[in-house]
Amino acid sequence: MSEHEVAGIDARAVTRWFDDRVERSGDLCFELIAGGRSNMTYRVGDDAGVRWVLRRPPLGKVLATAHDVGREHRLIAALRDSDVPVPPLVGLCTDESINGAPFYVMTFIDGTVARDPTSAATLSMDQRLGASRDLIEVLARLHRIDPADVGLDDLAKKDAYIARQLRRWKGQFEQSTTRDLPLVQEVHDRLVAAIPPQPGAGIVHGDYRLDNCIIGADGKVAAVLDWELCTLGEVRADMGLLLVYWTEPGDELAALPNAPTTVEGFARRHELTQWYAEATGADLAELDYFVAFSYWRLACILEGVYSRYMADVMGDQPEGFEAFGDGVVLLVEAAHETLRSSS
Repeated sequence: MSEHEVAGIDARAVTRWFDDRVERSGDLCFELIAGGRSNMTYRVGDDAGVRWVLRRPPLGKVLATAHDVGREHRLIAALRDSDVPVPPLVGLCTDESINGAPFYVMTFIDGTVARDPTSAATLSMDQRLGASRDLIEVLARLHRIDPADVGLDDLAKKDAYIARQLRRWKGQFEQSTTRDLPLVQEVHDRLVAAIPPQPGAGIVHGDYRLDNCIIGADGKVAAVLDWELCTLGEVRADMGLLLVYWTEPGDELAALPNAPTTVEGFARRHELTQWYAEATGADLAELDYFVAFSYWRLACILEGVYSRYMADVMGDQPEGFEAFGDGVVLLVEAAHETLRSSS
């Protein structure tokens, strides 16, 4: 590979695809954006400074259902006229002869993606608190949408969401893992035995967290990203996952390495929970269950990421990628402890 080539991108073929849809100035430059753990994300720019974002599946053999960029494109298109902010779309390419895999392209949205304490610190104190509050307001707006109103009524089955998720991620864990982790099965069985009744069905983002949103200069969410895990079902699962990711200063376990929310000025978990309850009227008495479920599910997802890095299908392996393997163990232990302490 030459110094001008980027793994996962056929620059000539993809540029021709762009030329049928946008006006460009000069050559296109493709850059793999660091931080992607599943579908690969690239920044695309021309000589005039116009920018786009391209998403494609990981390189090599992957689990097809976990990396369906066409489905992700459909979700963003469905929400473009809603009050949930999403990036404008350029188009979807399903012809794998162009780039070896499907991909879609969005307009680049200016703002801050707070992936770590350094990037989070570029936000002012007012922006950090504002982003905390608006993150919940946007999630509440998403959960209030009737899937039928945006053409997503047939996206997935609506009932028994947690049971379906437990089956799905247990199956994907078993397909991905190359090692013996018996606690994953034990926690799975405890979660199966204690599934709370599902009061209704809405749109579940599936990976909702601060660093999957772009924060604008006004401290509000300018766009929600990474819709590949979105489905229909139990919306309280999004809150459980958000709390898992929302690391506070002094926490012993961080589901996100170098979590951005450890920087001073972000709201606390109990405030997020209170705001969500006020905005939705949801019953959060069993929220600990959804936190435990989210720890367990994240462990299963990261085991797949770890296995793909081990198989070298994600492009260049990041320094310290072995920590993903240790993180799986810590997450499933956190799920076990959350279930034990809440029972």
